[in-house]
Amino acid sequence: MIAPRRFLPSIASLRALEALERLGSASAVAEELSLTQSAVSRQLQTLEEQMGVELIQRSRKRLSLTPAARDYVAEIRPALHQIAQASMRLQVPQAGGALNLAILPAFGMRWLMPRLPDFARLHPEVTINMATRLHPFNFTGEPFDAAIHFGSGDWPGTDRLLLKHEQVLPVCAPALLTGHATGDPRALLSMPLLHIETRPRAWQDWLALKGIATVGPVPGTMYDQFSAIIQAALHGLGVALLPDYLAEQDVATGRLVAPFGPATEMPGAYYLVWPQARAHHPPLTVFRDWLGGQAQPEDPLPR
Repeated sequence: MIAPRRFLPSIASLRALEALERLGSASAVAEELSLTQSAVSRQLQTLEEQMGVELIQRSRKRLSLTPAARDYVAEIRPALHQIAQASMRLQVPQAGGALNLAILPAFGMRWLMPRLPDFARLHPEVTINMATRLHPFNFTGEPFDAAIHFGSGDWPGTDRLLLKHEQVLPVCAPALLTGHATGDPRALLSMPLLHIETRPRAWQDWLALKGIATVGPVPGTMYDQFSAIIQAALHGLGVALLPDYLAEQDVATGRLVAPFGPATEMPGAYYLVWPQARAHHPPLTVFRDWLGGQAQPEDPLPR
């Protein structure tokens, strides 16, 4: 026997405690776990009774963790992560193993997916399980072996492989250009501009590279995903500053035009990132070696 039952709480109660520490409210925990708030409260109460330790502070119907509970969560989270990974591998057994990969929706669909048939042909023994994530996360709290993410490559406790530097260009529907001068980036200041939440300074930085100073944030409408901002541009709602890999198809077919010059390299890049503890996971090693042949050479912006 591994340990007496009193030291092995149910996975359901541990998930509820971990989710409360991470999400901060019982309602958010209930939504994530597809439970009622009362069911979440019962699981937490059962855990407290089994442990014989106060884990939850209850104030005005709000639940929060005691300091002891926060320390406990920090220790059990990696174990929950390991159980989830083992269960995934068990459910999809493959001779070469499985790689659990987080991807950015737009980059994953437009850049990675067209390349994956080559990987499947060369390495049919490896299964890649993918899930989308828009924002940075902690590998200890998510069941992933690696992630494709955007940033400066400074994620603590991880190693990385550069995939592609960010190169962007302004694009819009052809009809939006009526009455506006083309070729001169200053014309953009009189046009409606579309912004993406993950790059709040993108327009300001791009205009600065073109020698156009702006005072404060550049006005415009905000979108949370590239798929939405592309549709807005296609329907003539404004000019979008898109990564080149997202704009190329619509520009090639004439649905969008790029009247302000070729793509410009910006700070930030796309990386394959993995926790150092998973560096030698065999499916990750195979995928990383293959992806290195698809990646852009190290060619950073001049400083």
